[in-house]
Amino acid sequence: MILLQLSAAQGPDECALAVAKALHRLLDEAATLDVQAQVLEREEGARRGTLASVLLALDGARADELAGHWEGSLQWTCPSPYRPNHGRKNWFFGGAQFAAPPASLEGEIRFEALRSSGPGGQHVNTTDSAVRATHLASGISVKVQSERSQHANKRLATLLIGQRLAQRAEQADDALRAERRLFHHRVERGNPVRCFRGERFEPV
Repeated sequence: MILLQLSAAQGPDECALAVAKALHRLLDEAATLDVQAQVLEREEGARRGTLASVLLALDGARADELAGHWEGSLQWTCPSPYRPNHGRKNWFFGGAQFAAPPASLEGEIRFEALRSSGPGGQHVNTTDSAVRATHLASGISVKVQSERSQHANKRLATLLIGQRLAQRAEQADDALRAERRLFHHRVERGNPVRCFRGERFEPV
């Protein structure tokens, strides 16, 4: 299992719309490749139907292949649906994947079993399969209940903590920040790894 994040960074509303369209395209590609794709977190954009960012878990034999197709600078070419007379037609957003954390990280995490919560009915797991994971050194804590087994939820929680630690390290390292652009603050405008076109978000 790997984590993949799509982000509009600090781009305008059109970039957030591109992220929402990209999510639908990615989910279709995941189904074609027999990859399980699950949305873990989503940050809504300023406009209805847009996404500032979305974090997914990808699982399956071809998960790495799928994530590789979405990693880097991504471009959507389309007239702005919000500003009809706007001259710009190229909108950039970014994709970044987070690899599994080192095995040693698991020894630094405390797991607590919880009962899954949510709407009633058959879709709620009535066993204590949900977990709260806390990274002892940093205090970072996540709750995961999306999987049916406690083992799977622990695995996903470990991935999420690994991602949080990676983001925290990147933000805290001034030298690294100067050398590499922070993913959430800037996306390279140009040299896209993939391009899409039009309202239907068709690959070019």
